[in-house]
Amino acid sequence: MKETLRPGLEATFRYRVPESKTVARIYEEAPDFQMMPPVLATGYLVALTEWACIELVKPHLDWPGEQTLGTHVNLSHVAATPPGFTVEVRARLTAVEGRKLGFAVSAHDGVDTITEGTHERHVIDAARFATRVAAKHAAVGSA
Repeated sequence: MKETLRPGLEATFRYRVPESKTVARIYEEAPDFQMMPPVLATGYLVALTEWACIELVKPHLDWPGEQTLGTHVNLSHVAATPPGFTVEVRARLTAVEGRKLGFAVSAHDGVDTITEGTHERHVIDAARFATRVAAKHAAVGSA
């Protein structure tokens, strides 16, 4: 982690919502989702806020050797966003406690605020993490 990784960093991230990020597309094998309105799915909204936080801190890490993984999400989803709308996510780094990073996030779709909340990520050593995941996979594969 670089010395520039400090609370107070802020950024705005914009994303135009495609049809592929609607509720019906989140689990295409789930029939109940197919009956839902064609709006941005909560799962994709969560991932979008994570993406904004990654982009905020990436220049302050030894990327790609250091990366971040999401460990906690506390977000509302209070307004529907149809495909074609551009979502603007505001991310602010609120805390750096060792490798734990805290964020305040909010998003607006040009008409409504669609989410507000907090997100937590941890800085990881990408190679060490990959080794641990491979060992876990090998342990299960041999069982």
